[in-house]
Amino acid sequence: GGDKGKRMKSHPFFAVLFAAAATVVPFMTGCTLSGNNAKEIVPEMTITREPAITGEKAVTPVSLPSPDHLVLLPSPRTIRYTAGLYTPETLKPELEIRPEAIPHAQGYVLSIEAARITITAADPAGAFYARQTLNQLARQFKGSGKLPVVHIEDWPDFPNRGVMLDVARDKVPTMETLYQMVDLFASLKYNQLQLYTEHSFAYPGHKTVWENASPITPEEARALDAYCKERFIELVPNQNSFGHMHRWLQHEAYAHLAESPGAPDLCPVNPGSIELLRSMYAALLPNFTSSQFNVGCDETYSLGKGGSKEAVAQLGKGRVYLNFLKEIYALLQEQGRTMQFWGDIILAHPELIPELPENIIAMEWGYEATHPFAERGGKFAASGIPFYVCPGTSSWNSLLGRTGNALENLRLAARNGLDNGAIGFLVTDWGDSGHWQCAPVSFVPFAWGAAVSWAYDANIGLDLARAADVHVFEDRAGVMAQAALDLGNAHAMTGCLRDNSTVYYGLLLRALQGSPSKGFLSGMSAAGIQNARNAIENALSRMEAAKMSRPDAGLIRDEFALNARMALFALRLGEERLKADCGTEQLPESVCKPLRDELSQITDEFKTVWLARNRPGGLADSLGRLEALAGMLSK
Repeated sequence: GGDKGKRMKSHPFFAVLFAAAATVVPFMTGCTLSGNNAKEIVPEMTITREPAITGEKAVTPVSLPSPDHLVLLPSPRTIRYTAGLYTPETLKPELEIRPEAIPHAQGYVLSIEAARITITAADPAGAFYARQTLNQLARQFKGSGKLPVVHIEDWPDFPNRGVMLDVARDKVPTMETLYQMVDLFASLKYNQLQLYTEHSFAYPGHKTVWENASPITPEEARALDAYCKERFIELVPNQNSFGHMHRWLQHEAYAHLAESPGAPDLCPVNPGSIELLRSMYAALLPNFTSSQFNVGCDETYSLGKGGSKEAVAQLGKGRVYLNFLKEIYALLQEQGRTMQFWGDIILAHPELIPELPENIIAMEWGYEATHPFAERGGKFAASGIPFYVCPGTSSWNSLLGRTGNALENLRLAARNGLDNGAIGFLVTDWGDSGHWQCAPVSFVPFAWGAAVSWAYDANIGLDLARAADVHVFEDRAGVMAQAALDLGNAHAMTGCLRDNSTVYYGLLLRALQGSPSKGFLSGMSAAGIQNARNAIENALSRMEAAKMSRPDAGLIRDEFALNARMALFALRLGEERLKADCGTEQLPESVCKPLRDELSQITDEFKTVWLARNRPGGLADSLGRLEALAGMLSK
């Protein structure tokens, strides 16, 4: 990771904008056109280059995609192509920053004419986004020497569009992986990144907490911050500061700060709690140039059950929570930072929302397709509290994703966020229960979140699979994205649907005992298992035909194959449990032996794939869950 900083790519405004454009996917369709020339569709054309005087053979003709075969991600608000006209790709773009001419922050006008390319932007960020659009056009014309004559006007709906990656639940990506993800997010016009942290930052003086986590060091945080800044991404520090502190409180040196023995929450009335946070923030925040800080403070389930019991009895749970939140806020005021916090607890006490301090941002999160973003966000809006909507990729607790849920959850958040005046849109990508899902499972949800948060109306009809194939997977065969979407829908075919999880996690981790026809696994049937198996195998076979030009193409295949193999193993286990109508431990040895052998192979593969993108810290913890299952199959 350290060497990466020495070769960080520079992005001066006047550089050739599409020098790094990736492989073309010819004949793509589905680009939404608007404006006066929307009906002027250019037929596919062929360029034949004249042979050189030396007598060399003519270059093989290169087919040009017509405008209705182009796709951009996100799709711009206005696109007007001029029929039949193209310009040489070697033209250098002319840039003007003119906020008086472009009224929307981060907005731009990209004009490709027969003899010139111009970018007029409201600000440097707008110029950068124009370049991303130009890169995407160039990708689809690669090898032709041409670009289409086109006029594009564009700006974002949400001023803040971000992704949050969970680096606390076992997986801490390598620096190389983080740089790759930043490049992807920048190309999709995201402008914020958060790394959710509990114990995986190398806090000076607290080595006991992070020594086995392969944490992000202060030097790495500063390098990543600089890398993000060059790409107009704000790296917002993120450290949970109230709940989810069990990785600290499990150690003897910090156990006295817990709400009660074994609880994951800090005790808000213990003066040592705020002093711990003070020392943590003093070490963490100087490594980030962002003026914002997400302090978490969600899911404080043990509040009032231990050290704060008397205070809660006197003041009420909501008041005790708010008082501690204000203490944290005071720490950030000392640091000159704007505080972000998860809004779930304060929403349970809506009468206290008006008492939230100024210069604070509520993060309204929810991960199901039916989450009431409108109702909950409306409460913050009514009190004048700035807020983000925070949907998710639905990849965690799933192995292969929950496609239908993810796409609707992201869409609903964008729509209701816009309706209620949200100032930001943050796509969360959690790592619950061992972070078994691999990174590419979230790629298509990342793409959809980028689209609907940039310009909702222009992207609601986007051909998402095609767009992700061209600009995320870079798959010339055009099969990866739809196969990934189909893998994410397979779990529903079993008949077992659960919020925030899938049947695979029930079989591998959460519902190991008792009859599989009851409880978490109810609804699962033998026919449903076979349908899900067929869907997974079909999607995997289609992935074999992919022609990805990404440097990590082989790894992406391996990652999907691993998660699919784990899902298929879960279905096989479910099938056997249905036959015997029993828990995992009650299966006969004749069934358990081949299952153990298969699980052993999966475990070996899991280690290899994990280390391809992530650090070793956390691997043992994640594998421990699979090893526990192997132990049950051995009884």
